[in-house]
Amino acid sequence: MPLVNVMVNGRAYTIACDDGEEDHLRALAATVDAKAREVLSSVGLVGDTRLLLMAALLMADEHHAAVTRLEAASRAANDLSSAQGALENQALDAESRAATALELAAKRVEDIAARLVDA
Repeated sequence: MPLVNVMVNGRAYTIACDDGEEDHLRALAATVDAKAREVLSSVGLVGDTRLLLMAALLMADEHHAAVTRLEAASRAANDLSSAQGALENQALDAESRAATALELAAKRVEDIAARLVDA
C-alpha cells in the first residue's frame, strides 16, 4: 500500500492509499487545501482543528447541494421519460384510430365503386 505525502494548510501529511490512487488522493488533498485557504481568508486564523472542520463543513454543504441538484435532475428525467411514454402511447392510439378510419373510408369507396358498376 503506497504512502502519499500531501500538503494541507502548509502542513505535510503522509496518507496510505490503494495502488493507483495516489494522484486522486493528491487531487483530493488539493481540494481540501483550497477550501481551508478559503476559510482562512474569510475568518482569519483559527486552530487547525477548527479550520479543517469548517473546510469539511463547507465541502459537505457543497456536496449536499450537488446531491440535491442531481436528485432533482433525476426526478425531472424520470418525469420526462414518463411523459415520453404517455406521448408514445397517444401516438400509437392515434395511429390505430387513423388506420381504422382509413379502412372504413376504403370500404366506403369500394361500396360506392360496386354500386357504380351495377348501375
